[in-house]
Amino acid sequence: YEELDGQVLGDVLLTPTKIYVKAVTSLFDVVDIHAMSHITGGGFFENIPRMLKDGMGVEIDTTSFPRPKIFDFIQKTGNIETQEMYNVFNMGIGFMMAVDPSDVDTVQAKLQEMGEPSYVVGSVTDSGKVVLK
Repeated sequence: YEELDGQVLGDVLLTPTKIYVKAVTSLFDVVDIHAMSHITGGGFFENIPRMLKDGMGVEIDTTSFPRPKIFDFIQKTGNIETQEMYNVFNMGIGFMMAVDPSDVDTVQAKLQEMGEPSYVVGSVTDSGKVVLK
């Protein structure tokens, strides 16, 4: 499929789930992680609120991280609205952590040392909902 850079669709769909335990536990003694969430089935709208206190929300910048081509292929082929894509899929973000803004550079440096890509995807708000920008 041209949309998948020549990769076989079945191989892309059967890519094993990434395990984040080593990366996350390496941060426990480095910074205060306020909240964590594995972004699984239920996408952003079901998983992110589980890590927040009542009344808290997030604003996600959807341009702040790379979106794997498989999601473009699924959305185009299935004629799926963008909001629904983020409701069902992780869109390439398998795990999220909420840390103090002053700790972001430390977290990203530690993750980079481990070969783990990371992105600042948004911020916590008092909106009580997940908002995509």
